[in-house]
Amino acid sequence: MTAVHTLTDQDTALLHKLRRHRADRRKLPPAAVESPLGPPPTLGGRIADRVANVVGSWRFILVQSGLLLAWIIGNAMTGSPAWDPYPFILLNLMLSFQAAYTAPVIMMSQNRLSEIDRRHAEEDYRVNVKAELEIELLHQKIDLLREQEILALTRAVEALTARLNDGRPA
Repeated sequence: MTAVHTLTDQDTALLHKLRRHRADRRKLPPAAVESPLGPPPTLGGRIADRVANVVGSWRFILVQSGLLLAWIIGNAMTGSPAWDPYPFILLNLMLSFQAAYTAPVIMMSQNRLSEIDRRHAEEDYRVNVKAELEIELLHQKIDLLREQEILALTRAVEALTARLNDGRPA
């Protein structure tokens, strides 16, 4: 006995939904899909990234510490003809200028990186939504197959029961 599989209205609706979903995904040309990284960085963005990479490294800290130590020792050893005597006002002024210009540049780099992170998060969200839709459709399809299997088994049991009730051997 072979079971004839006929599509129900629910099957047809599910297949139509699957086909429409796949067709919608194919409509976008590759050029229309924006890169999750966004546009390439401008000259200012590249400079900000380089400054942030340099200033945020141990090499910079060690070199700057060495220069500060040399400045202080050089001024302390020369005595009264020092170019920047003890309160080291010139050194203080130079460090203030460095901090005043470095902080905004580092913030520009951080803003650009946070924008990239936001785009990555949005792209991840889109991928997750797509995966959720696919999983939902697969669940519906599996449920449909189970219902059809149960229906076929129920019909087979009904047919066997009818044969047993008629007294015919199987």
